[in-house]
Amino acid sequence: MTHRLSQPVAERSQPLRAELLEPSHRPLAGLYSGNVRAVVARGLMALKTNNWAVFISGFIEPVLYLAAMGIGLGPLIGTVEGPGGTAVSYGAYIAPALLAVSAMNGAVYDSTNNVFFKLRFSKLYQTMLNTSLGPLDVAMGEIYLALQRGFLYAVGFMLVMLPLGYVSSWWALLMVPAAVLVAFGFASLGMGITSYFTRFQHLDWINFALLPMFLFSATLYPLSVYPQAIQWVIQALPLWHGVELLRSLSVGYFTPAMLVHVAYFVVMIAVGVVLTTSRLRALFLR
Repeated sequence: MTHRLSQPVAERSQPLRAELLEPSHRPLAGLYSGNVRAVVARGLMALKTNNWAVFISGFIEPVLYLAAMGIGLGPLIGTVEGPGGTAVSYGAYIAPALLAVSAMNGAVYDSTNNVFFKLRFSKLYQTMLNTSLGPLDVAMGEIYLALQRGFLYAVGFMLVMLPLGYVSSWWALLMVPAAVLVAFGFASLGMGITSYFTRFQHLDWINFALLPMFLFSATLYPLSVYPQAIQWVIQALPLWHGVELLRSLSVGYFTPAMLVHVAYFVVMIAVGVVLTTSRLRALFLR
């Protein structure tokens, strides 16, 4: 009688034991719990209390450059040679480049300044990793939040370009997902780099790197103005690939080189995610 009663209980306990053991056999066990949405939800709730003037600051800067250079200087320059030899106005030439800059600014701000505060001051990531969340959950959640900012900046900038007449092709709509790809690359790598910073002053290094990249990545004038040796250096920079990709999409000019630009950011994203995940693990899960 006792054996008959205990047998079903033992059988019923086996699925439970298997369920408890299952996480250890899951791919990326210890790094990923599949709960990225918890990180995203927390970030969106915190966003409600943010200073919105700070939020849009990275968007305003490229718009001001577009107004000053495109509207102010554009009539003096006239038309310039765009992708594939297409003649475009100077404003239409620099607008896609400034869109790439806008996406970069949004992603970099979220993945550097905000991440540094959460990492070094509020100790938020340490608290998250004391739960069931893994470092990959945290990394992907924070990168996704940075992508949201990059996406909003891209859409907002497109809405500025439309009434100014700087959108001449339906293919230009592809600049929005392309700008998100650019933001993804900068966000993933930016968060990994920021994990090495120990003082707030270290964030100045980010600005020190972004400013010359913005000025010299063929944003305001063609790459051909530089000597060949300098062109090779600029072509290694991520923003140049973003500028060239968006500028080609703005007029619907497709070449195999665009695949190289996309592949550059795919590799950049992969390196950034791996770096960020490994750094969070090394910092808090030793």
